[in-house]
Amino acid sequence: MGAATGVYRGGMTKFLRLGPAGEEIPAMQADDGEIRDLRPITTDIDGRFLASDGLVRARGLASTLPVLEGAPSLRVGAPIARPGAVLCIGQNYAAHAAESGNPAPIVPILFFKHPNTIVGAFDDIHAPPRAEKIDWEVELGVVIGRRARYVPSVDDALSHVAGYVVSHDVSERTWQKEESGGQWSKGKIAETFNPVGPWLVPADEVDPQALHIWSRVNGEPRQDSTTADMVFSVAHLVWHLSQYGVLDPGDLLNTGTPEGVAMSGRFPYLKPGDVVELGIDGLGVMRQSVVAAPR
Repeated sequence: MGAATGVYRGGMTKFLRLGPAGEEIPAMQADDGEIRDLRPITTDIDGRFLASDGLVRARGLASTLPVLEGAPSLRVGAPIARPGAVLCIGQNYAAHAAESGNPAPIVPILFFKHPNTIVGAFDDIHAPPRAEKIDWEVELGVVIGRRARYVPSVDDALSHVAGYVVSHDVSERTWQKEESGGQWSKGKIAETFNPVGPWLVPADEVDPQALHIWSRVNGEPRQDSTTADMVFSVAHLVWHLSQYGVLDPGDLLNTGTPEGVAMSGRFPYLKPGDVVELGIDGLGVMRQSVVAAPR
């Protein structure tokens, strides 16, 4: 499991959860570069904290919060506590839809992942015993900060977003396509199949449609695109989904992946021993090793 050493970059406020799995400490890195302990103001970076304008309050109190001693040696957990829902959008980049053998969708395609798929940015990906076609998918993750229920217009949608993360929608393609019964989720819900992180950046510090997004496997380039190429923007997705269901604070929305995945037929699928790196400008870089799932 990865520690925090070398992870941090300047220029943006970064919210993190550091420490052993299940015992993560909420933390923040602000402009002074120090990792601050958020426990004086919250027990976790969760829906309750986000809904109470926790990110804004924390930034305002940054200089008064204690430094988190030993932060660089701690494991980097997912920057949000277990979300109530993980909503995912399929084929939201036209080139990825094409490499999957489909035209670009005319309405957003929605599927779900189980919240227990969420792990840290440097945690291992467990290859399930029957898995033969494990695929990588780097995505811009949207963290909801204010309840989104029948949002009246696309222009209002981004006010419901707390911040953004790098998200890895790991997939098992045989389970997704051949054993699915017409739904995709069987290929998406294995344990560890959604690394997130390394940090959460507040929404007002990010232009979600102007971000370079990329992935590598064993050091070799795979995906290389920009969120400007999304079929449906983040604002459109939040607005659209709110017409069908309620998005709650702390929920994670995965917004789709660009072309360059193994399902294209151009690259081999992942196997134990492979290393995947994924990144989005300003939101950090993740790195996961694929290992056989413990029996």
